[in-house]
Amino acid sequence: MKTANSAYRERFARTLAHQSVDRPPMDLGASDMTGIDGAPRRLAPLLGIAPGGTAAETDEAVLQALDIDIRGVGGILAPQGTQARQLSPTEQVDAWGIRYAWNGHHYEMVGYPLAGATLADLERYPWPDPERLDPRQLAAIREQARRLREETPYVVCGRHPCYGIMELGCWMCGFDDFLYRLAAEPEFVQRFFEIILNYQRRVIDVYYGAIGPYLHFTTSGDDFGTQKGPFLSPAMFSELVAPYLERRIQATRQHTDATFFHHSCGGIRPLIPELIRIGVQILNPIQPGAVGMEPEALKAEFGGRLTFYGGVDTQHLLREGTPDEVAGTVRSLIRTLGADGGYVLSAAHTLQEDVPEANILALYRAGREMAR
Repeated sequence: MKTANSAYRERFARTLAHQSVDRPPMDLGASDMTGIDGAPRRLAPLLGIAPGGTAAETDEAVLQALDIDIRGVGGILAPQGTQARQLSPTEQVDAWGIRYAWNGHHYEMVGYPLAGATLADLERYPWPDPERLDPRQLAAIREQARRLREETPYVVCGRHPCYGIMELGCWMCGFDDFLYRLAAEPEFVQRFFEIILNYQRRVIDVYYGAIGPYLHFTTSGDDFGTQKGPFLSPAMFSELVAPYLERRIQATRQHTDATFFHHSCGGIRPLIPELIRIGVQILNPIQPGAVGMEPEALKAEFGGRLTFYGGVDTQHLLREGTPDEVAGTVRSLIRTLGADGGYVLSAAHTLQEDVPEANILALYRAGREMAR
């Protein structure tokens, strides 16, 4: 396999090694957690990129104009023959049996198939079958990953192919139901997690067996925190959740040398030592305003052991601030989180439609200007 060097890849490697870089690597849309509503092409008019070609070509032109380092491939896989179906123009069910309704902006969960379920119900449930992944979809993902690695200069991010164990518990049982069970019914929780882990392992074998050699890093996502702190205590996290995420990371590493990135919103600082212990190397999104997620403190405590990814506030700054305020915050984050490497610049989460395009451009222009 060709492994062409490039300034983008060298910058990323030095960042992971906690070495100084000219500017931090930048991401726009490479992962499911760093996307932009309307796709990058939404920024084309402000960059003077004229309409023409395909939508994908316009997106790529925008990424090149902003000097974005990272490109993404793959994503959540849904086996064939699942429960997924459209109930009406505004309601649908996914592969896991979770019902969603359109709220005018996105689909939100309104039906939880395992609410009130018993252990026996878990054994009878029609879980997705990982043996029924679409080989044509996998072949297309593999070819895209190969092309990105061998024919472009960019860092390649493999988006995760399966959901996290805790988020699936909350989605399938309902948040109140599942959080209660974490405290009161650990046998149910552990059996649920074992079922999900077995599914994850098989998907991991097939997915990373196909694209693992082409990746520089790969993602996972599972929210463990609220704005004020973790959903569960560090002790409960270490006992009930961390062992399953650790085994997922270990299974992934059987197929790829890719650096492991984990996304968790919220104030999860008390959980970070355990995340590092089980193998998380990149932490996203560094949610501004969440308790304990102050950049200076995080860098001081964990900066030598973890790469930080994100950090630019989407709740207030990018929605309500001015371009100058955005640029000032970006420069401050780079000086703090990016001291001696260890920081990848992106918004803290999806750039939604209410974020002005001028603020998005200010974010990435400020990042690029640090190289001057």
